[in-house]
Amino acid sequence: MLNFLSPKIGTKRKKLRLGRGQGTGKGGTCGRGHKGAKSRSGFSKKIGFEGGQMPLQRRIPKFGFRIIELNLDKIQNLVDKGLIKSSLNQEILIKNKIISKNDFIKILGRGVISSSLKISAHKFSNKASSSIKKSGGSVFLL
Repeated sequence: MLNFLSPKIGTKRKKLRLGRGQGTGKGGTCGRGHKGAKSRSGFSKKIGFEGGQMPLQRRIPKFGFRIIELNLDKIQNLVDKGLIKSSLNQEILIKNKIISKNDFIKILGRGVISSSLKISAHKFSNKASSSIKKSGGSVFLL
């Protein structure tokens, strides 16, 4: 019985060979139309091309992270104004609207710091950390 099995009539079609004469229905231009980039061999659209419409990656705003740089002279200025008492951390800077909650903090060494502070930040320059320690303060990495 198994030797009599065959595909149903009309289910198996031969592959259409393009460019083999007008009588086939796909001769000449092979179904690509006349002229233009799409009719040429080797044509491919650029990734992200949307037919001249502004592509998605250019319509959406940029995103990422920011590293806010704070110099020692600005920290000393905040101490002189009375905004910082004994320690400087992310919460204090957010409260005083110097940074936003998603920002990273880097302390840089411009200026002089005279008060001893406990400073917490994501990064410190070598000059800044040594100046803070000289003034009697301490450095904590977040």
